[in-house]
Amino acid sequence: MKNKLYVVGMGPGAADRMSIRADETLKKCDTIIGYTVYVNLLKEDYPEKEYLTTPMTQEARRCEMAFEEAQKGKTVAMVCSGDAGVYGMSGLMLEIGAGYPDIEVEVIPGVTAALSGGAVLGAPLTHDFAVVSLSDRLTPWEKIEKRLRLAAEADFSLAIYNPASKGRPDYLQKACDILLSVLPADRICGTVENIGREGECAKIYTLGELRNAEVNMFTTVFIGNSMTKEIGGRMVTPRGYRI
Repeated sequence: MKNKLYVVGMGPGAADRMSIRADETLKKCDTIIGYTVYVNLLKEDYPEKEYLTTPMTQEARRCEMAFEEAQKGKTVAMVCSGDAGVYGMSGLMLEIGAGYPDIEVEVIPGVTAALSGGAVLGAPLTHDFAVVSLSDRLTPWEKIEKRLRLAAEADFSLAIYNPASKGRPDYLQKACDILLSVLPADRICGTVENIGREGECAKIYTLGELRNAEVNMFTTVFIGNSMTKEIGGRMVTPRGYRI
């Protein structure tokens, strides 16, 4: 019998936004491991569990810890916000897991911010869309810039993750400048901050206004396509159904 390790997408963080499968998985685990901020969201709902955390930038060490605990015979969950496979840990876990053939890894999907945030705004992603992170910690900015420009030229709706941080306060402005070189300033956009958590806040902007919006690492940004419109304070991208 192989020891079991789960990589769990916990959704936005609130218990009522988590999938039933994710909840059932966490209930049967002995140990929950993750980034400190995300783990702290779970402690109230799963108080009897053992918790292990690492700060940002120690992702590989966090994965090693998970496999080390599983080797002790424990059932372990590595948790990620949103979905474990969308800017999450499932890829790194499977890479590192190649060195632990006695550990079975199972990925439990969750709801990523593009979907949970999109629901708060209305329906910004009803047609084809792309997802881009503005964090250049693991991706060169030149590549991010190219992806933004080509997605705009292809008329994709866009969900933008990690739009700003203390070390990157002007990255959304830089992204908007790239998009404004292709798109009109009146393109409908939106932001959602603290999705599914205390302080959740959604706002609608034009692309020109979005350039100067205040955002942080807990904000998800949405850029509409050429058909996107505002309807009753909601952001709506039509699919093209006849009405």
